[in-house]
Amino acid sequence: MVAKLTKGFWPKVARIILRNRILILLGIAGATVFFAMQWKNIRFSNTEANILPDDHPATIQYNAFTKIFGEEGNAIVFAVRDSALFTPENFNRWNRLGKQLEAFPEVDFIVGLENLKVLVKDDETQAFTMKPFLKSPPKTTEEIDSLKNHLFNNLPFYDNLVYNPKSGTIQTIAYLDKDIMNTAVRNEFILNDLGDLIKSFEEETQLDVRVSGMPYIRTWNTKSITDEIGVFIVAALLVTSVIFFFFFRSFRATFISMCIVIIGVMWAFGILGLLQYEITILTALIPPLIIVIGIPNCIFLINKYQQEVNKHGNQALSLQRVISKIGNATLMTNITTASGFATFIILDSDLLREFGIVASINIVGIFILSLLIIPIIYSFMPLPKTKHLKHLNKKWMDFFVNWMERMVRDHRVAVYITTVVVLVLSVVGIYQIKITGSRIEDLPKNTHFYKDIQFFEEEFDGIMPMEIVVDTERKNGVTKPATLKRMDQLGTLIDEIPELSRPISIVDLVKYSKQAFYNGIPKYYQLPTSQENTFIMDAARKSSTDGNLLESFVDSTGQTARLTTYMQDVKIDRMEEIEQDVQAAIDKFFPSDRYHVYMTGKALLFLKGTKYLVKNLLLSLALAIGLISLFMAYLFRSFRMVIISLVPNLLPLLVTAGVMGYLGIPIKPSTILVFSIAFGISVDDTIHFLAKYRQELATHRWHIKRSVYAALRETGVSMFYTSIVLFFGFSVFIISSFGGTKALGGLVSATLLFAMLSNLILLPSLLLSLERSIANKQVLKKPQIDILPKDEDNLKDK
Repeated sequence: MVAKLTKGFWPKVARIILRNRILILLGIAGATVFFAMQWKNIRFSNTEANILPDDHPATIQYNAFTKIFGEEGNAIVFAVRDSALFTPENFNRWNRLGKQLEAFPEVDFIVGLENLKVLVKDDETQAFTMKPFLKSPPKTTEEIDSLKNHLFNNLPFYDNLVYNPKSGTIQTIAYLDKDIMNTAVRNEFILNDLGDLIKSFEEETQLDVRVSGMPYIRTWNTKSITDEIGVFIVAALLVTSVIFFFFFRSFRATFISMCIVIIGVMWAFGILGLLQYEITILTALIPPLIIVIGIPNCIFLINKYQQEVNKHGNQALSLQRVISKIGNATLMTNITTASGFATFIILDSDLLREFGIVASINIVGIFILSLLIIPIIYSFMPLPKTKHLKHLNKKWMDFFVNWMERMVRDHRVAVYITTVVVLVLSVVGIYQIKITGSRIEDLPKNTHFYKDIQFFEEEFDGIMPMEIVVDTERKNGVTKPATLKRMDQLGTLIDEIPELSRPISIVDLVKYSKQAFYNGIPKYYQLPTSQENTFIMDAARKSSTDGNLLESFVDSTGQTARLTTYMQDVKIDRMEEIEQDVQAAIDKFFPSDRYHVYMTGKALLFLKGTKYLVKNLLLSLALAIGLISLFMAYLFRSFRMVIISLVPNLLPLLVTAGVMGYLGIPIKPSTILVFSIAFGISVDDTIHFLAKYRQELATHRWHIKRSVYAALRETGVSMFYTSIVLFFGFSVFIISSFGGTKALGGLVSATLLFAMLSNLILLPSLLLSLERSIANKQVLKKPQIDILPKDEDNLKDK
């Protein structure tokens, strides 16, 4: 029943398209204008996408933390490692830079030399007061040396906060207003105001200022993504148009195809705006992806049109057959490709869900554009000239097709042996793959902000915050000596972990208070004894000091405290080890019946998010394989055909995974995407080949061998063309400065190349080797859907 409906459906579609050409073109123009009007809603992402779902325990804990202490990671750090800083002119200019920063409304407060406070005891009131570190701008080098010596030797509270005594590096920390952290205001401030300020300072002093911090990295990362979108689109258009012209040697065919994919790109941006999705590192890939995936549609349709013209020279019949013969097959292949992307929709990650939705919609959209525009435009044009059809009879193409046929006919044993050897080698490589969760691994390596990240990791042990929240479950429980001691023990253990910075907490403030109580003598920078605690805390309560520091460490009730450390960029396995070590220390020092203590922060969220994403992307790949298997079973109604169709498409995935193992390319969110995308695209060749094979079976009265060779000859050229376009099209992503995008481009390209060879050599070989089984069952006689209708000319010849 479905087959009969399908058989009559496409000729009817062909008639509708060719009889309503002007109306359809006006409809496409109207839709394009509508989507172009949605561009005003396009926004670049200012927020950091949380990979974990909202109900994940790690997300719940992080939200609880931010509710108490506000947005984490709102600090931008500035540092200079140069002895020339300690001259009166440069030193005072550096302090003026801090004051300039503090004057911006986007900056909440500054911690640096220019406003550094020293905690001292007032003997008269028996209270602590905060006095400025700099009473007046120093005028001589001797004054600066004295200040430097006092800072490095007498103020351990600020160690690793504003200075590194080993290298002499000086640091200023600017805490941004938390209300602008996820807005465009942050980007404008960092890219414009801050950039101009730093540039001016460097020109005046000839000092190299290093800048980093999560807001700074996120802003420059977004700018890099934005800059690359245009480059990808131009590169994809250039590469695919050159290859297309090389194959077809027709300016008009190339021009028509480029117009189609450009309209597809306009629709892609329009759909992003219509759905009000932000442009992220993934959605930024969609426009060039549409170009790369859209060109094969054009190749199949134009190649079929030219074959029909070459066969009988009747334009109207050729256009009608392009739609009726290729339309269904192209629809099926685009649906399978879209399915590969659509599997991301089931994931809880907003980042991947939005990517899956927009990509799958646009893949179907570019198919519709190709199917409508190509026949209509060609209907207004004269028949292709003889020179435009020469590519159908290229000698080198005949040589390639003959080579494939010889391999399938005479060397099937060698094909199977090679397949088994490649499979074994791939499995060995797969066991060498590692999972990584490095946060900065995919960032552009040649950028100033990446080099600055490495600088701060070297100087201050990292920039990625990791928080430990201590809930004492009672008011003012944080300041109890027992709690402070436990926090100090935990901090000591954290400080011993090389990848973590010295933690900062209320413990440091209490130690500083004791030092101040004993007239600033450095050896008293330690927790007070039980006896000392009473009068030191009493002095602290009488004090009128700047509350910013205390508010950063403890909540308003004194019940909950935070302990902040920073983590270097480490691999996921090491991050897990660090998490286990810190958790073991928490369990040791804080009894669960008296304290509620948990770890959170961006560093931990990224670890959990990477593991969650890898697990869910593997499920997504399994779903894609399952969906396409059901799709093939529905089309051909044969378990054997499902197996036969899956083998040549799963093998390239295994080969790619093996190559990743041998080359040391780890499994991470960016590379795990490769498999779902490549599988959804590579199965298109299988559908085209099997559809033509089934058609040839009917034509050749179920003679398997003749049908296989005929299908190989007719589809081999188009499959070769499309695979080459896809290979070079995805290769444009290799020019990306982002490691993940670069890996995605290279791995998808390699996978699709393997898939082409697998579908053109292994698939026909399997069909021939299983000839008896297939012939006996006649599994392809009555498919659910006629992907390709019967060839009328051949039937008449019969």
